[in-house]
Amino acid sequence: MAPKCIVVGGLNGQLRPFFTKLGKLQPKQNFSFAIIVGNLFGDCSTEEETSDVHALLKGEIEVACPTYFSLGNRPLPPQVVEKIEADDEVCSNLFFLGKRGSLKNMEGIRIAALGGTLGESKGDSKPESNAGGKFQPTYSEADARALFGIHKTDILITNQWPKDVRLGSGQKVSGDESELPSELQCLADVSATLRPRYHFSSSDGAFFEREPFFHMPTEEGGGYQTTRFISLPAYGSRKDAMYAFSLDPTAAPLVSIPPGHTICPWSAAQSKRKTLPSQKESFQRFAPSDVDRDPGHKRRHKQRAPPPGPDQCFFCLANPNIATHLVTSIGDHSYLTTAKGPLPSEKFFPSLDFPGHTLIIPFEHSPTIDLIFDPETRASTFAEMQRYRESLNQMLNEQSGGKLASVTWEVSRTNGIHTHWQWLPVPVEKVRGRLVEAAFQKEASNLRYEKFKTIQSRENIDEHGMDDYFRLFIWTPPSAESEPKSEGEAQDLWSAAGHKGVYKTESGEEKITMMPIGPETRFDLQFGRRVMGKLLLLDKRLDWKDCTQTEEEETKDAEAFKSAFKKHDFTLEMDE
Repeated sequence: MAPKCIVVGGLNGQLRPFFTKLGKLQPKQNFSFAIIVGNLFGDCSTEEETSDVHALLKGEIEVACPTYFSLGNRPLPPQVVEKIEADDEVCSNLFFLGKRGSLKNMEGIRIAALGGTLGESKGDSKPESNAGGKFQPTYSEADARALFGIHKTDILITNQWPKDVRLGSGQKVSGDESELPSELQCLADVSATLRPRYHFSSSDGAFFEREPFFHMPTEEGGGYQTTRFISLPAYGSRKDAMYAFSLDPTAAPLVSIPPGHTICPWSAAQSKRKTLPSQKESFQRFAPSDVDRDPGHKRRHKQRAPPPGPDQCFFCLANPNIATHLVTSIGDHSYLTTAKGPLPSEKFFPSLDFPGHTLIIPFEHSPTIDLIFDPETRASTFAEMQRYRESLNQMLNEQSGGKLASVTWEVSRTNGIHTHWQWLPVPVEKVRGRLVEAAFQKEASNLRYEKFKTIQSRENIDEHGMDDYFRLFIWTPPSAESEPKSEGEAQDLWSAAGHKGVYKTESGEEKITMMPIGPETRFDLQFGRRVMGKLLLLDKRLDWKDCTQTEEEETKDAEAFKSAFKKHDFTLEMDE
């Protein structure tokens, strides 16, 4: 059986009550070890507290299982320091991890700690300085960097929070938020480097448990290491001050990411803080990674950097560098934006005075829709994105007089960054002649990808049985079956007998087809754009960087789109 552990918030001198409680739990729970975060001891300002410290040192208070602690906001009592220096333990089964240190226990579980609070930085501080002594409750950034060499860690204990740990999280703090500790970049760097399975911290009068988040594999074929961040209130202040769990130190990283996990909330790599990329650099993350853009440099294999967090993601509204002039509509769970470097030009479709290449983007910073942690949010997000797509199709039908259809494509990969849909108008005859399907199937065959699978109806969309996939929504206005075909007009294969998978929508007819992406497939993230570019004879515009516009041109196209879409934009408040 996997070792069982219990973690408790700061005792603040409540030694006898807690260790008595632990003694009662131990016979039934059989904990392998316990951990105390925050302050173990109080300020010894009362006679009772001082008496309990002496009783603990003499072994008169029993510690039922091996118990580890670090530092909170207070220094250790002098008599405790003397005992640790003399015997390397406070008493039987009670061990000081140090302000900065690590150990591997009898169960093979690696525990790392950085206790205390960050002190003022000193220019000459070195990793071994330990910011004024191992028993004093302050540490330096050098102390934090000194932990980088530990590499693999199962449990990390800090007294303060890593910066931005709540980014991308929908969980709320339970209790008094004024009791929350400071959030520090150096602790984010430590957690990002050590990738602990569990990261515990203290928060006095509040409890917070973040959704587990995953780290990208560090090597080809490696799995996804996941981290759970939990901050516990002081013991006795709330019922959720104790947290018990089992941990198998030999468990391998996950092959796939289970539901409920989010992407890592920060993007620090090793000890270096990544600078905020420009908008252009951010968008390049969605180009094929194996293309060498600079012919003057040889291709070099580098360790993959962690994916960007919401403040650096090109598709997150939290990114201060996001091109807000491209945003055309904002809903409750998603938003619309015109594409940067659109595939068609603004004059390509005669019935439109804008390119029409549009992105539907969820608010949630998640690599796939299926990985949005909260089921209600996941369902609401998908429903709203579908509603946006339906509204776009209605607008397109009205603007083109039924001459334009649309194709929407999605790349859904668990090691992606921020999922989104790309919507693009296409001449209706390309859909009704099934040329769109043929083009995607042919290109997939050329690249030795898997075959496409048709989804029989919108109700079956969650029954695709695929982890990673490429999905197509192919829409056409209602067929005019009563209208006679002109001589030489292409046969309407879309409505031909035996053609399955087409179903009615509010605005027309639609088909959904999907292609699985195998774990070993080197998938081209621009696959959808390349196929549509070839189909529309826009071979010179396959790369978005060859289609860049000035901000003035982008703004003009966005405003033209908003004007056409206004009637169909469900997010706008309609006048009475």
